[in-house]
Amino acid sequence: MRPAEPRTRVNETIRVPQVRLIDDDGSQIGVKARDEALEYAWAKNLDLVEVAPDANPPVCRVMDYGKYRYDQEQKQKLARKHQSTITIKEIKLRPKIDPHDYATKKGHVVRFLRQRDKVKVTIMFRGREMSHPERGRALLERLAEDVSELGVIESSPIQDGRNMVMLLAPVRELPPAKPGANEAPPAESAPPEPAAEAPTAEAAAPETPKPEAAKPAAKPKAPAKPKAAKKPKAAVAEAAAAAPEPEPTST
Repeated sequence: MRPAEPRTRVNETIRVPQVRLIDDDGSQIGVKARDEALEYAWAKNLDLVEVAPDANPPVCRVMDYGKYRYDQEQKQKLARKHQSTITIKEIKLRPKIDPHDYATKKGHVVRFLRQRDKVKVTIMFRGREMSHPERGRALLERLAEDVSELGVIESSPIQDGRNMVMLLAPVRELPPAKPGANEAPPAESAPPEPAAEAPTAEAAAPETPKPEAAKPAAKPKAPAKPKAAKKPKAAVAEAAAAAPEPEPTST
């Protein structure tokens, strides 16, 4: 079971016969009986709060207990906000690590350092690899140099049995993140509009007018015939009446 947290005694929970009383403005009133101190606090519509239980007699103060608790919670919240929690992550390597595996492990170390965590890098030796610890040390130094922009060596490589351990800590100010494999790619931007093509030499040169083909000469038009003047209808009728009738022919 969790140990009981110390609780502040207020009003009737104070069970001592005498208390040293402090007014709400901070002035000392003196040693008073517990009941007398309670009546004094209640007369001001406030609470009697025990602030120093280990003193002899205990020190009590007249205050608004609800406001006092609120102020204490705000102070604790502000303290938690400013304190930073550092977590230690661990990465394990082998002296004969493949280049692709090394790149993957280095990416994890970079991510941990960007999250403001410490990284414990461990080189594991097996069999005859124990006779060449310099290879593990060179690998750790290489890793520390690759991530030097994000972390510094807090604990140099130390041989611990079959393992070699190095501790990396994040730097105080992180450099701006670069887009890479461990980060989201930048948002795709709209393709740039194609630039207007420069006019070619042919287009720039003025067009030369092409010689038009010679058209055949137009044929001369025939002269128009003069139109006969129309005779009036009355004259036509008189001419027809004056004409002699044809004589009958004998067969």
